[in-house]
Amino acid sequence: MSQYESPAIEITGRKIAFYGSGSMAEAIAKGMLDRRLTTPDQLIMINRSNEARLEELRGRYGVVTPTTEDDKLTQLHEADIIFLAVKPKDAQEAILKLRNTVRSGQMVISVIAGLSILTMEQLLDKPVSIVRTMPNTSSTIGLGATGISFSEKVTQAQQDIAIEIFHSLGITIVVEEPLLDTVTGLSGTGPAYIYYMMEAMIQAGHALGLEEADARKLTVQTVLGAARMVQITGEEPADLRRKVTSPGGTTQAAIETLEQHRFTDSVVKAVSRATQRAGELGAMIERSTIK
Repeated sequence: MSQYESPAIEITGRKIAFYGSGSMAEAIAKGMLDRRLTTPDQLIMINRSNEARLEELRGRYGVVTPTTEDDKLTQLHEADIIFLAVKPKDAQEAILKLRNTVRSGQMVISVIAGLSILTMEQLLDKPVSIVRTMPNTSSTIGLGATGISFSEKVTQAQQDIAIEIFHSLGITIVVEEPLLDTVTGLSGTGPAYIYYMMEAMIQAGHALGLEEADARKLTVQTVLGAARMVQITGEEPADLRRKVTSPGGTTQAAIETLEQHRFTDSVVKAVSRATQRAGELGAMIERSTIK
């Protein structure tokens, strides 16, 4: 089944609440609506106090946006699926607030970097099915990349639903939970690396005489074409790179310059640092729960 076909798993009709209404929550909600996995009246967006943000989302997508505390808790209690999408620093407070609200049979899906399933279970102190994920913002356009892990209490049917949701937003890789920090460093944070590279390419083209708009067009198409070449041909990036690197040519000169500045090492270190930071964020939350 392609990511654009109707899902085999029945998701429409299930009430889905987003606890947190930031960019990732919006990306997932928009992707689900665009793929017709659900309808606006089945999506509830909740945050602590930013009513302007809720009004923006309601106007943009037609989703349900409760504003009173009682209504928020009622919607969370009645939801079939709760997406936990708050900032890591707000995770403990949010989960503790859910403790007296969640019920048996619900599935909690976390998109919080570094927050372990064990910590969520301890904070909730209830036998709730927990799914830990790390998507990225390309989910908005159906080209997301998501790593996903499950607690022992997640049923097969719930696993299928969770996978189907994220599959509809791009690709989904099921991994052992310790590897989710690596997924965070690689693909969760990854779009920013590519954008950063694109910024530099546009800047270089403009500095060397191109109109900035033309440099941008060329950069975007180059990155898009390179990604599609890897996807369509199935060849390794290293092999494709070697094919366009003629001895003594322009590409070789460019690659040699990048390597002189330790480009590969820098990227590896960046991914490693993001992975490490994901673990640090989780550890910070874990320490705060012990107090």
